[in-house]
Amino acid sequence: MIAALRDLPHTVLLFAGIGGVLLLATAIAEGLRWRAGAPNAVLDNLVARIRAWWVMAAIVGLAFLGGRTGVIVLFALVSLFALREFITLTPTRRGDYWALLAAFYVVLPYQYWLVHADWYGMYTLLIPVYAFLLLPILSVAGGDTTRYLERTAKVQWGLMISVFCISHVPALLNLRIEGYEGRNLLLIAFLVIVVQSSDVLQYVWGKLLGRRLVAPGLSPSKTVEGLVGGVASASLLGAALWWITPFTPWQAGLLALVANLMGFLGGLVMSAIKRDRGIKDWGHMIEGHGGMLDRLDSVCFAAPVFFHLTRYWWV
Repeated sequence: MIAALRDLPHTVLLFAGIGGVLLLATAIAEGLRWRAGAPNAVLDNLVARIRAWWVMAAIVGLAFLGGRTGVIVLFALVSLFALREFITLTPTRRGDYWALLAAFYVVLPYQYWLVHADWYGMYTLLIPVYAFLLLPILSVAGGDTTRYLERTAKVQWGLMISVFCISHVPALLNLRIEGYEGRNLLLIAFLVIVVQSSDVLQYVWGKLLGRRLVAPGLSPSKTVEGLVGGVASASLLGAALWWITPFTPWQAGLLALVANLMGFLGGLVMSAIKRDRGIKDWGHMIEGHGGMLDRLDSVCFAAPVFFHLTRYWWV
């Protein structure tokens, strides 16, 4: 709570800006829908997406008011829903019971407890080392070898993407950056805003100028023009938001560029998994956006890289 109060002037200004953008987007979308008169599926989806953004912005704002603990609890819940989506859409068998029980009720909460306790050496190793070794042992104890390797890999992938990667977002709160003490909540805001804006801007540029598909077999909506325009625009946005970070404008722009590229590549990986499963969305939790993983697929891949670059160069 103390950290949140220290951040208050910048945080209020930041959320006021976000509110202004959402108000403008709402006015434009509702105006277009009113002008269209008849029901329009594209405009209805756009309105639903913007309303969902209002809800998500409000939830994040409340978590920020709760300070460090509030943010960590929020992302722990996000990981829980994301892991549930991942496991639900991948086949498991009775022999995976103990592995899944450990993943949901031991590894996930312990990972976030380690983040809260600021035990860096353990929260960076718990899942990629200890859970990686433990889960196959628990699965093999069931004696079921049918598609054993595939089943085990899916649980491990679910933990890596839904818990390990996402937990690096609140782990930014643990970085001790000289001259930036008590403002790390804004570092989280910077990462999420930049990466999410890149997703939106790639869609906008793709609709405006998109001609050549980047990966037709993975995502029929991602174009070269959308990729270049979206990543460049979001990177410029990152440079413009340097004032909420410990970075200079060019450093903020460069880190935003890396995060946006990782986010794009993460989106392709998650699209490949969905195509393999024969589904369009991970779920239907967020109206207009699909599931939790549909909204955070880019953040999953951007967060660990952003965290370690910041830790290596600025801590």
